[in-house]
Amino acid sequence: MVEVPKAVIERYERFSLYNSPYPAHDLGCAIDLYPGTDAARSPVSGVVRTVRSMRCPTRPYADPEDHLIVVDCGEHVARLLHVDPAVEVGSEIGVGDRLGTLVRSGFFGQWVRNHIHLGFRHPEQNAERASGSLRVEAGVSVAGIEWDGTGTVVEAGPTHVRLDSPIDGDRDGFTAIADDDGIPLDGGLTHYSGGGTFSSATGNRSLLGATIGTADGRDLRWADVRVSANGRPATGLSLFATRKPFGAKLVFREGHGFSVGDGIEVSIDPTAEPIRLG
Repeated sequence: MVEVPKAVIERYERFSLYNSPYPAHDLGCAIDLYPGTDAARSPVSGVVRTVRSMRCPTRPYADPEDHLIVVDCGEHVARLLHVDPAVEVGSEIGVGDRLGTLVRSGFFGQWVRNHIHLGFRHPEQNAERASGSLRVEAGVSVAGIEWDGTGTVVEAGPTHVRLDSPIDGDRDGFTAIADDDGIPLDGGLTHYSGGGTFSSATGNRSLLGATIGTADGRDLRWADVRVSANGRPATGLSLFATRKPFGAKLVFREGHGFSVGDGIEVSIDPTAEPIRLG
């Protein structure tokens, strides 16, 4: 387990350990850091060991290449993705130094905001393979915010909408939508195969009165459920921790038909055919 210190995470406006379809995030073995700007600042200190570009899936909204930066941090090696590098092999960098510019990667769903992917390996491990990273611990506490499933659309993209609730502008620190017992949640409910909590509580978890999965420590195995908005099936609900007041984010594989100002009520129901994107 590698802990990303509080002083590092607080440089970013939001983060997630589980909100990804890729094996690199299995069991919370990587953290996605969202700076809220396209300027990429380093979350680690060390010496750049590898800089490599790679082709990524072709998307009309995305760049044709992604990039890997490997940094020797001493005890561990850090893998950083989704940054067009302004550093080269042998560069010495510190926390907060400029790495480059965030890229709009073809590995992202259209609803995903630009971010830095960070994972860690032991020095003797192959740092260029996608899987094999160590579990990551966020060195901050995350408070759960209660939500009743309702809200008004304040942002509508081609494959997502963001609501005006829940919102909490008076809280300090990081917050996340909580389950029915107040446990803050992380991940793609349930479009990504695994999710998590910002807690060590175990057992069944529920949201909006429906059982959404079973937690084993912070790891959460989703139940077979469907997320709907005003009765229309959604791909899922995007869950993460944020420092800023925020609203629930619903994602869709295709057009959703909602506009800014529309009222929405979200429901979660059992289904024999849950959506799983990865």
